[in-house]
Amino acid sequence: MAVTNFIPELWSARLLQSLEKTHVAANLVNRDYEGEIRQQGDTVHINMIGAITVRDYTKGSDIVAPEELSTTDQTLVISQAKYFNFQIDDVDAAQVAGSLMDSALARSAYALKDAADSYILKTIADGLLTENTIGSSAAVALTKDNIYENIIKLRLILDRNNVPLEGRTIVIPPEAYALLLQDSRFVSGDIGSEALRSGYIGSVAGFEIYESNNCSKSDSTYTITAQVRSACTYAEQIVETGAYRPEKRFADAVKGLHVYGAKVVDQTQIAGLLCTF
Repeated sequence: MAVTNFIPELWSARLLQSLEKTHVAANLVNRDYEGEIRQQGDTVHINMIGAITVRDYTKGSDIVAPEELSTTDQTLVISQAKYFNFQIDDVDAAQVAGSLMDSALARSAYALKDAADSYILKTIADGLLTENTIGSSAAVALTKDNIYENIIKLRLILDRNNVPLEGRTIVIPPEAYALLLQDSRFVSGDIGSEALRSGYIGSVAGFEIYESNNCSKSDSTYTITAQVRSACTYAEQIVETGAYRPEKRFADAVKGLHVYGAKVVDQTQIAGLLCTF
């Protein structure tokens, strides 16, 4: 593909589509406030409605005046910016069958996704409340004999916080997946190409389980989180793609800028497990 055939809008759309297919964490949070993101530093305002009082009704009696709803303004800042910038030598392009640009685009999307997923999972882990965290005083040494009971503990935390049953997910590292495979109560998921792309590996105790190498980790301690989509919001955009001919090379080059941000909007909808293997 020559630079003269480069259409930025189409390539931006293709890159975002590739990101959607490879995201793990970004597909487990909501995108309700994505809106019009144009650059790093943009801010999305999120108005959260406070509690509504439910009162007893007495037949024949007047009801009280309507209460005024209170709102809390939270801000999602598009604080992250990552870019790619690659070139394909004219000689290489002539000698290789197929589109090197398409392959390079896929690799770029994977690299951008990897950085974004790490950021999202760390954002969720950083939003954990101490009272919703198992192993906050001493990390739990997970084994094949205790991993199921600790997942049940995560479920109990969400149950006590009245978190909806539908759409509950857990993201685990490969070490935890290896332990779950040794427990007959774990229902392995469809291992087709779509499942592998999304990271879905199965279900247990009412959770959809996703595997990721990007689980938050400090030294040897992992943070496994259980959540629902409404707990955290995420927004992203490919704000610019450009093609050019490097002055001192016989090559086509492409660069792109990916901006994004994430924010935990309801900490009560996240439970966490600090663990080692």
